Amino acid sequence: MIIAVSGKGGVGKTAFTTLLIKALSKKTNSILVVDADPDSNLPETLGVEVEKTVGDIREELKKAIEENKDIGMSKIDYLKSKVYEILVETDNYDLLVMGRPEGSGCYCSVNNWLRQIIDELSKYYEYVVIDTEAGLEHLSRRTTQNVDTMIVITDPSKRGLGTAKRIKKLANELEVKFKDIYVVANKVKPEHEKLIEEYAKELKLNLIGKLPYNKEIAEYDLKGIPLWYLPEDNEVYKKVKEIVDKYF
Repeated sequence: MIIAVSGKGGVGKTAFTTLLIKALSKKTNSILVVDADPDSNLPETLGVEVEKTVGDIREELKKAIEENKDIGMSKIDYLKSKVYEILVETDNYDLLVMGRPEGSGCYCSVNNWLRQIIDELSKYYEYVVIDTEAGLEHLSRRTTQNVDTMIVITDPSKRGLGTAKRIKKLANELEVKFKDIYVVANKVKPEHEKLIEEYAKELKLNLIGKLPYNKEIAEYDLKGIPLWYLPEDNEVYKKVKEIVDKYF
């Protein structure tokens, strides 16, 4: 199953993704995590170090092509070997960081090869979790085309849910097919829960979770402690695990 997590900046998308991976890891360690956000924060919240990204090897290959260097194999085989080299393996999941966006010039061929390689790599895992970049660009670039479930994280407001509605609408317009599009509202106060449910129903969104504001998570963020180490009795983590147990 391939799960993509989306949402506008500042709504807690990466924090949710971290807790989603933590909860999924209780079921299996056959998880490929793809950090597709150029503003890469997922390794920090997971508590792992990444030395090299897909963006780095893409630049290396482009430079070799421009300088007519002999890389000793086909370009796609070169990329494939490098992707496996930079894959960060842990006991609970494997992590691939996409890294920086493209520089100047055409990257069409290299990006197509990379998509093929990552699609092939994904087949070896029970779950693939993609932390997408903020906004809607990943849809127009088709970086999340082969996804089973899209989870849109929103702040607890009608405007935030409107962003989720636009993502759903754009996906339909671009004919990007998801089996399910779910919405999770983050940092919801108890007195606003019913109102958020009403907004979601009005906008015809499938709201599967309402996560409360949590002081412990805020403290972890402030101190730079990876959210991966959040206790399992944390209220937000328990709600994320409930989502995993029910839908995944």
